[in-house]
Amino acid sequence: PAITARRAATIDHISRGRAILGIGAAWHADEHAAYGLPFGSGAPERLRWLGEALPVIRGMLRGETPSAAGVRYHAKSVRNVPAPVQARLPLLIGGSGEKVTLKLVARYGDACNIGGGVESVRRKEAILQEHCRTVGRDHREIERTTVVGTVVIRDSRAEAQRVFEKLFAENGRAQLWTDQPVGTPDDVASAIRPYLEIGPGYRHLLAGFPAPYDEESMTRFATEVRPRLEHTPAR
Repeated sequence: PAITARRAATIDHISRGRAILGIGAAWHADEHAAYGLPFGSGAPERLRWLGEALPVIRGMLRGETPSAAGVRYHAKSVRNVPAPVQARLPLLIGGSGEKVTLKLVARYGDACNIGGGVESVRRKEAILQEHCRTVGRDHREIERTTVVGTVVIRDSRAEAQRVFEKLFAENGRAQLWTDQPVGTPDDVASAIRPYLEIGPGYRHLLAGFPAPYDEESMTRFATEVRPRLEHTPAR
């Protein structure tokens, strides 16, 4: 965790204060095997690792000198020098686990990343707010983010679907994902709008653009979909 915090500080300097450190308990076993990284015995163990790491990372990102004497991680009055450009470099915790991950978000996160579709996000939002009440934190301090899926935008639904299928075919003939924001700008805006209406509003939207990169969809997402959503009030 100390090395991770140092790397985040370096990226913050390179980006002139624009870095966000996203971290979670991991899920992709094949990727860990490919890179020779420990994957643990399962999610419970990885969540314990994450719980040990977060106090060190957050402390270092805020100019503190944290220590840790856990089962996996150790640190002693570790300093982050030079400090990040940002006084509070945001710590984003990804994951939707109701009993552990969202509790860690409530305790340590500056931002969260919750996925699984609109109904899942709506349910997890209520649980996150309950965890915040338990630890005595104002949930409005936490920025909400969510992954909205693979975005493909064209003038017609048929053409958007054709491009969508081609993208997946060119990525190892991956199985097509369902319920994706694919279609016209109005279609995509309609698919995303419910996220903005949950709780304080999930307005930091992460869209997937797999290679080969679809510049048309990227541009139209910013210039045509975003204006359709900007004045949607949170409920």
